[in-house]
Amino acid sequence: MSPEFRNFLTLSYEELEELNLAAKADRMNRVNPDEIREKRLKYLAGEKRIKAVTVLFSDLEGRLHLLDYDKKFLLNSYENLTFDGSSIRGFTAQKESDLRLGIDWSAFYWVPADIFGSGKVLIFGTVLDKDGSPYSGDLRGVLKNYSDKLFKEKQYTLNAANEIEGFLFAGKSAEQEYYKTGKFEYVSAGGYYHSLPLDPLRQFIDTAAEVQRAMGFQNEKDHPEVAPSQFEINYGYGEVVAAADQIQLYKLLCRQIANNMGMTASFLPKPVVGVNGNGMHTNVSISQGKTNLFWDEKGVEKVSTFAWDFVDKILSSALDINLIWNSSVNAYRRLDPHFEAPNQIKASATDRGSAIRIPIGNSKSARVEVRSVGPDANPYLVLYSIFKTGIDGPKANIENIRQAQRYLPDNVQQAIQDFKGSKWAAEILGSDVQERFADLKQAAADRAPRLLGTFVKGSEVQYHHEVYNQALWNIF
Repeated sequence: MSPEFRNFLTLSYEELEELNLAAKADRMNRVNPDEIREKRLKYLAGEKRIKAVTVLFSDLEGRLHLLDYDKKFLLNSYENLTFDGSSIRGFTAQKESDLRLGIDWSAFYWVPADIFGSGKVLIFGTVLDKDGSPYSGDLRGVLKNYSDKLFKEKQYTLNAANEIEGFLFAGKSAEQEYYKTGKFEYVSAGGYYHSLPLDPLRQFIDTAAEVQRAMGFQNEKDHPEVAPSQFEINYGYGEVVAAADQIQLYKLLCRQIANNMGMTASFLPKPVVGVNGNGMHTNVSISQGKTNLFWDEKGVEKVSTFAWDFVDKILSSALDINLIWNSSVNAYRRLDPHFEAPNQIKASATDRGSAIRIPIGNSKSARVEVRSVGPDANPYLVLYSIFKTGIDGPKANIENIRQAQRYLPDNVQQAIQDFKGSKWAAEILGSDVQERFADLKQAAADRAPRLLGTFVKGSEVQYHHEVYNQALWNIF
């Protein structure tokens, strides 16, 4: 169809940023959900140039799924959206396949037409069971309910910001083709903070940063990382559910931009042996009103007793929830102490080999940084496990727990066993979800060697949940 016959919504990046920041403010200020819903429905009905609404949800492993609904259909049927849950790994069995999608009207995004297509807006959905109750396998819904409960009962706001590293490789389907090629090809030979202003990596970073800015991410800094062709694009703190949503959008837009440029954005934790891997350093804090509960000018490392108690509980259960943080075969290549790997179950203000670091901060920025998380982990599950454990978790009777010589496992098989045997994991997830998650991880682990060796195997990429498709999984 010729473009002159189309009149689909296309907004400038400045207009997009203004709209997305206003929506973000509504969300941050916890405007009444009914009020936001009515505002969004009125906008969709009145904006004739919108053809479709893309509803996003994540499965148990954190894989992002997108469903496009015709706008007119959605306006009439948003309270009765169903989909086949048996086609989603980790969701329902075939015999009980139907699930529902609710709409989180506060999680609404206007998107750049040159990246996402014209005439579309994005909105996050909540997975519901057949009877309309929250679905246990939807960790976004679990996280949201937990966050809302703490705000209602204690006026706690859970805050998070994630530093997500990735690689930019040559070719559009470098991960899917790895089992054939056995290698990834760099597109830049630069290093930390160092690349030419218009080399492919820098152009990719600049484009991704522009898209993030337009989508209301409130960027902070971006740069090439330590390894060749590696990048990191940082953005501001957010309420925990919005922060997890932004992780999913960050990875989605990076992949699409790379694809547009004929390349692949990879978030495998360690796609190349011999250079630094990809991490997802997870910065968290808790505020009550305008008070940062993690700050204490006179406290150890200038953080509060409350914050240290939070840290001690996470260290106590680190082995129980490590599979959540490092959920793939490939993740255990990253936990190599020769490359700044945070595999030590301890806390430190300076040692970057520690699972938890206490960064320099002030009354606004005091926080705890969980460094052991891989970028391929389910962000909703990661943030839920960190906050639930730090607030409600048990404390182990381990002498000097903050500096005890303990380490995360060096292979996923051990991590699966630790997780399956954990009473705490069963308590926070329920035994059914715990078992389903472990089974998914075991299915991939069984297709890869326990001892990883010195080069990346095709199997650990081929059966990776972010690369998943039926055709690849059938090659075994």
